[in-house]
Amino acid sequence: MKKAIVIGSGPAGISASLYLKRGNTDVIVISKGMGALEKAEKIENFYGTEPLSGKELYARGIESAKKLGVEFIEEQVISLDFDESFKPVINTEKNSYKADVVLLAMGVSRKSANIKGLKEFEGKGVSYCAVCDAFFYRNKDVAVIGNGEYAVHEASVLAQTSKSVTVLSNGLDMEAELPENIGHINKRIISVNGVDTVRSVSFDDGETFETSGVFIALGIAGSTDLARRVGIEVSDNKIIVNENMQTNIPSVFAAGDCIGGVLQVSKAVSDGARAGLAMINFLKK
Repeated sequence: MKKAIVIGSGPAGISASLYLKRGNTDVIVISKGMGALEKAEKIENFYGTEPLSGKELYARGIESAKKLGVEFIEEQVISLDFDESFKPVINTEKNSYKADVVLLAMGVSRKSANIKGLKEFEGKGVSYCAVCDAFFYRNKDVAVIGNGEYAVHEASVLAQTSKSVTVLSNGLDMEAELPENIGHINKRIISVNGVDTVRSVSFDDGETFETSGVFIALGIAGSTDLARRVGIEVSDNKIIVNENMQTNIPSVFAAGDCIGGVLQVSKAVSDGARAGLAMINFLKK
């Protein structure tokens, strides 16, 4: 039986998983949390339901998929790769999973840091993708802002080519273990500084840390973060898909908030249905 992996357990991911399972596909949903639905206090505009919270709607979706036999894995996805046959490989903080086809349905990254200088220096020393931009920081000192598995993953990528890598956890304790070759500063960040490019980071105690680049890796990786790293086309922080929800890499599909449009449950469910049917057709071919 062909295997599909859905990354994300929101309306788009669950909708796709239902169609895939009914289409005689082995389906695994990998997710760690409900994403944007968690913040929805009340949903009153979804067809066929009384007003309910985002958490309630999320739980109903999971229950319906489990009854159908969809497998769920609660792990944090940190990267998407491909094996020697160019089949997708999903890496979490614990394991790696191979599939014939993948759906990115993790929503969009809504977590940002209110740090002076970040926006001003985007593309001039501030980056959101270690794999994409590590080349430009060979043999240079760089920093990663974050405190979880995602930040450690980005730091580990940079450590392969940079002179030094330091994780700046912005006053928060680390939630993941750091390799010995990666530094750590736990101070609240006031600003990212520079002239034409980034030159330093200032902390609330008055100290300054010199660095040539700052990589943002807050929270967990979103769909667009994973997409950029493997060359999937992204524009204006949205994954580009065709009418079948297929990206420019044929075995990778995307649905929901990460492809843009109206950020509503009804639209995400529709996206997931279209993606699930298209993935079934792809596997048949």
